Amino acid sequence: MPIITWQALAFTAAAAIPGTLALAFPSGGGALQKRSFEWDSTKYLIAFGDSYTYVQGTHGLQNYSFIGDLQNFAYDSQTLLTDKIVQNQTGTAEGGPNWVEFLTGCGVEEGETSPSDCDLQLWDFAFAGSDISVAYTPLHHNYTVSLVNQVKQFHDYGQPALAHNVDQSDTLVSIWIGINDIGDSAKYDVDFPTFYNELMDTLFSSVQTIYALGYRSYIFMNLPPLDLRPGNLGSADPAPNATQITWWNDALAQHASAFSARYSDTNVLVFDAHSVLSYILEHPGQYGIVNTTNFCAGYDQPDIGWNYKAYGCPTPLDTYFWYNSGHMTSHVHEILAGAVLDKLRGWSG
Repeated sequence: MPIITWQALAFTAAAAIPGTLALAFPSGGGALQKRSFEWDSTKYLIAFGDSYTYVQGTHGLQNYSFIGDLQNFAYDSQTLLTDKIVQNQTGTAEGGPNWVEFLTGCGVEEGETSPSDCDLQLWDFAFAGSDISVAYTPLHHNYTVSLVNQVKQFHDYGQPALAHNVDQSDTLVSIWIGINDIGDSAKYDVDFPTFYNELMDTLFSSVQTIYALGYRSYIFMNLPPLDLRPGNLGSADPAPNATQITWWNDALAQHASAFSARYSDTNVLVFDAHSVLSYILEHPGQYGIVNTTNFCAGYDQPDIGWNYKAYGCPTPLDTYFWYNSGHMTSHVHEILAGAVLDKLRGWSG
């Protein structure tokens, strides 16, 4: 097995975030043929994760998924291929488009969008409220699809449906998971570095399943500064705390490197969302953000877009960093997507 050289590839984000790093793990050679990653030739994004990535679908569970749920696990090709992304106030967990929609430009406009009609197709299998596996944390609801089951569902039903529509060689797979895991387990009586490594073992076992289907390019997003979310600020015992988040992000980077080393024909990028979002929190004025410590109490009201003052909010939602107690606003997702896009354009795996 080749030795992997870790490269910290700096980028200048579209949002002008200096000094931010992403980790890419280029192959050192080997018997497997490697194709360099090229964003400009990417035609499909297949996404897995939780509410930070989920988009509403016409065949999905309202407020939770693009397609199906744990109680409605199976679907046929016709159901997936006729599914449409719904963009409205409740179409994501952010009150507007999220990072994968901004990144692809697919489903950003109000109304319904078929992924197949987009220049860069977004096929989103994330499920709001998802953790990695019930082996470590309980389901939020009896219909929640864990990351492990998202991949199983994709393997059994999604890939067969997309087999004649999606070319793996022109596809980027995105995975952003852990927001719920680290919060749900924050008070466990465990050795957290060991526990997080066990979670990563399970996560990357599912990634191997995706690899076996022929996908070779991956982007993993690390955890945001969740210790700074509303409710944690000022707490003597935030859950999760900054140390736990660092341990999680370190475990993700280490396992991504090991995955890249094991499969030398892959292109693997760990995007440092933590640094990007921390920078925005530290320099909010650069992005028109005036509130980084709490959220507008009327965020989910149908007239919040124009009648925000009626809910005690002096400025519009897009001037807030936090949409609610656990999610960032669509505006912050747009900034983040710009940083990801800038990195992808400069990345050659």
